[in-house]
Amino acid sequence: MKHFPPKSAETLLELIVRRHQNRSTLMTSNRPIEDWGQLLGDLPAATAILDRFLQQAEIIQITGRSYRLRHTAPTAPKPTPTDKKSADKSESKR
Repeated sequence: MKHFPPKSAETLLELIVRRHQNRSTLMTSNRPIEDWGQLLGDLPAATAILDRFLQQAEIIQITGRSYRLRHTAPTAPKPTPTDKKSADKSESKR
């Protein structure tokens, strides 16, 4: 799991505290809430962030295929070196 740089939890907490009950804030994550303490590397700050965030939050959990990958074809097996040579020969005959 990739971690945030040191002090990033404190910076995010400060941002959330300043916006708390003053402005709307949208947060997206591909990590479950349970992992935020480990991800941020500061369990107390992560707990405080989530406490303020989840107080009046609407959590929308999306499942299924990624929208970003909608134009990609299903993963095909990669050709082996012998397959590539065969394909090159057939291309040169054309």
